[in-house]
Amino acid sequence: MKLTVDRLHVTLDHNPILRDVSLEAREGDIVGLVGPNGSGKSTLLRAVYRSLRPADGAVRVGEDNVWELSPRAAARRTAAVLQDAGGNTTGLTVTEIVALGRVPHHGLLGRDGAEDREAVSDAIDRCGVRPFADRDYASLSGGERQRVLLARALAQSPQLLVLDELTNHLDIRARFELLDLIRATGITTLAVLHDLDLAARLCDHLVVLHDGAVAAAGPVLEVLTPDLLADVFGVRAGTERHADGVIRITYAAQPLPNGGESPEHNHARLAETAER
Repeated sequence: MKLTVDRLHVTLDHNPILRDVSLEAREGDIVGLVGPNGSGKSTLLRAVYRSLRPADGAVRVGEDNVWELSPRAAARRTAAVLQDAGGNTTGLTVTEIVALGRVPHHGLLGRDGAEDREAVSDAIDRCGVRPFADRDYASLSGGERQRVLLARALAQSPQLLVLDELTNHLDIRARFELLDLIRATGITTLAVLHDLDLAARLCDHLVVLHDGAVAAAGPVLEVLTPDLLADVFGVRAGTERHADGVIRITYAAQPLPNGGESPEHNHARLAETAER
């Protein structure tokens, strides 16, 4: 299902954090949110999955504004996977963690039916956690936990996945395996990714946030240009698609001094890029 963020404004303690942010994720697309630390990426996700109410603007999944739905109805649309955010998992098995994804469909005190058990079993198999389904969640490695949290999200049967730095603290093999799992879901996904190489590998489109506003949005190769990488991230780098189809970023040995240019020049260039 399509995600639309329309002219979103978010303030915290009367300070503007996001300003006039708009983006779209078409049905089945994976859209990556990238940008320097403090640019507003996680704040935007919180507004999308109803953790932080925006001051203005709309977040729509399909035709419905998620902030006009009940919390349970919104949770049936959107599943969020945060950084190892298992919540209170003391003594819970992997299967019990995954089954929590069914709560929006019947409530905490509701009984699991055949449909719930099938959704949990399917999510466990899709995420490859069957071998440790009966183990204590707390005993798992970081990569295994992230797989379980993704399985919990899939058991929720969402129409939108929201992922916040899901690959942090994972080794490279675990990162690639997790990215492949996300790609295989076919669910519309909005993902914050710190690693630009992983973002280029996973995403159909990128949205670059800078100082709380959209600096650029579009296909990966059109967005991650040398000028933008210099202006936003302060690095000399180039991006190209290799013969194997994977987009890779090549960095120079030294970062640009002071981000490469004056703040005034940066803002002028970014404004011109965003208008294209």
